[in-house]
Amino acid sequence: MLAQRSSSAAKDIKTLIESSASLVRDGTSQAEQAGAAIERVKDAIEAVSMSVSEISLACEGQSRGIQQVAGAVAQMDQVTQQNAALVEQAAAAAHSLDEQETKVRDTLAEFKVGDGTRLLAA
Repeated sequence: MLAQRSSSAAKDIKTLIESSASLVRDGTSQAEQAGAAIERVKDAIEAVSMSVSEISLACEGQSRGIQQVAGAVAQMDQVTQQNAALVEQAAAAAHSLDEQETKVRDTLAEFKVGDGTRLLAA
């Protein structure tokens, strides 16, 4: 009876050891899978970090480009304002020349040549 109990206990211990070994193998496999998953997450984080860095650099480049465009637009606005002022001056000069031409014509119309005809017909 004692031998039978010892035999039965030995079988139970063997079963427990086999079960424990199986659980250890399963745990090891799960730990390896978790390690691989963590490695993939780490790789994905590094990829995202690189993408964010590239986006940051692109944003800086775009910002510089926008600043250049804004500067060019400001210069164009200044030139446009200068051109508008020149057009106003030219218009005023043309109006003044027109008035002077009228005065010269009126003055020349008063002159008579030797035979009594007017230099300019009115």
